[in-house]
Amino acid sequence: MQAMILAAGRGERMRPLTDHTPKPLLPVGGKPLIVWHLEKLAAAGFREVVINHAHLGEKIEAALGDGSKWGLTITYSPEPQGALETAGGIALALPQLGDGPFLVVNGDVFCDVDLGQFSRSTVNNGEKCPPGGARLLLVANPAHHTAGDFSLDGDRVVAASGEQTLTYAGIGVFSPGMFAAVASGQPMKLRPLLDAAIAAGTLAGERYAGRWVDVGTPQRLAELDQELRTA
Repeated sequence: MQAMILAAGRGERMRPLTDHTPKPLLPVGGKPLIVWHLEKLAAAGFREVVINHAHLGEKIEAALGDGSKWGLTITYSPEPQGALETAGGIALALPQLGDGPFLVVNGDVFCDVDLGQFSRSTVNNGEKCPPGGARLLLVANPAHHTAGDFSLDGDRVVAASGEQTLTYAGIGVFSPGMFAAVASGQPMKLRPLLDAAIAAGTLAGERYAGRWVDVGTPQRLAELDQELRTA
C-alpha cells in the first residue's frame, strides 16, 4: 500500500509562523512535524509516499529530498498557489498512488496510532474499505470542535447524531474509485465525497482512543512541542 501526506495547506491559522516556513516543516519535539509522519510510515513498513504541496513547496522538497534518509521513496504532487483542497489534491495525485487502496494522513495532525496495523486491518477485509469508499480513523471531539463530524454505527460511519459524535482524525484508507468523478486539477473539498459515501453505505470507520492532536494553531504547536520534549 502507498501513502499520501497532505501538505499543501497555507496554514493561515499558524501565521506568522507559516509566512516563511510551510506548516509541515514547523518544528515540534526537535524535528519538523512531517518527519514524525515519515518515521511512523517507515516503521510501519511503508516504502512509497506521495506528498502534495503548494505554499512554499520548494522548501518541503529541499528539506525531505527523495526520502532515502528514512528508507522511503518520496514523490511530490505540486499544486497551484491556493492549492486544490483535500479531494482535489488527492485526485491530482491518483496516477502516483496506484490502483489499490491507499493511506492518507493530514500533515497537520499528530497521532500515535499504529499506521501499519490500521492500514493492514483495512485492506485485509474488503468490507472495511468498499470499492468507491473509505475507512476513517475517528477520535473523541477536541475542545475546539465539540460538535464532531460523524457518528459510528458498528464500523459504519453515519451522519452525526445526538451526543455520540466523533471527529475525523485526518487519517484514512481510501479507494481510488472514491475520487473518480473529481476532475483532475480542480479544487474539491473532501466532505461532499464522504457524505456521498455515507449515503451509499460505503464509508467505514473505527474509533481511536490514543494520542491525537490537531496541530492547527501556534498554541497547540507549542503545547505539543513541550509535551514531546519532556516525554
